[in-house]
Amino acid sequence: MVTWDAAAYHRSSAAQQRWAEELIGKLALRGEEALLDLGCGDGKITAMLAQALPRGRVVGIDNSAEMISFAQRAFPSEQCPNLTFQCRDAGALSFTDAFDVVFSNAALHWIIDHRPVLHGIARALPVGGRCLLQMAGQGNAAPIITLLSSPGPFYDRWRRYLEGMAFPYGFYTPDDYRPWLLEAGLHPQRVELLPRDMTQPGAPGLAAWVRTTWLPYTQRIPADAREAFIADVVETYLAGYPLDAEGFAHVPMVRLEVEVVKG
Repeated sequence: MVTWDAAAYHRSSAAQQRWAEELIGKLALRGEEALLDLGCGDGKITAMLAQALPRGRVVGIDNSAEMISFAQRAFPSEQCPNLTFQCRDAGALSFTDAFDVVFSNAALHWIIDHRPVLHGIARALPVGGRCLLQMAGQGNAAPIITLLSSPGPFYDRWRRYLEGMAFPYGFYTPDDYRPWLLEAGLHPQRVELLPRDMTQPGAPGLAAWVRTTWLPYTQRIPADAREAFIADVVETYLAGYPLDAEGFAHVPMVRLEVEVVKG
């Protein structure tokens, strides 16, 4: 399990927040629903959901104690009385008919086997309950993945730390996902891969993103060499994908978006 720096993630996750805001718009919330946010991270998106549900309630869960602690401090119950955070494993949900809506943004690709997650979602929803998930899908950040896992000058420099590493993410396709949904009793309304252009403010922004989100790789590197590794990732990536005229770095991303109703 990786160890998160919640404060650093909070500062460097603007792209994830933009995608979440777009996703929240697709929920068409009425304002009184009970909602579960899976993989709530630092809590800022969960707090936005709570604001959109003034007569409802929101529970954010994450398996990172660091993230949950940060979220509880940043969004205390005195300020957000309809919002609570819990440290829980999304693959072992114990809720039964407890929520009208289940939501997740930029989280579930951290889990390899999604079937227990989907069965837990189905138990947490009543018949007619809704679920909207977005996560990294097959082909996500392909140039970065290639850099970190394929033979070449960069990989050779860091091979002793990266060699033999199992792929740490669950990047799936709609064809993967639909049978898992049906098996769990969740009826797919829409399951699709969506291309996204992630922008970061120059080399420093790209480095901050690598530092705060590519933890399965960075945490394999000794602490005293980690910043050199991150700098090498950034320099090598930008040699092939230069900054644009305004100084922004671009990374091609792919999101798997899943919209279902419990039958």
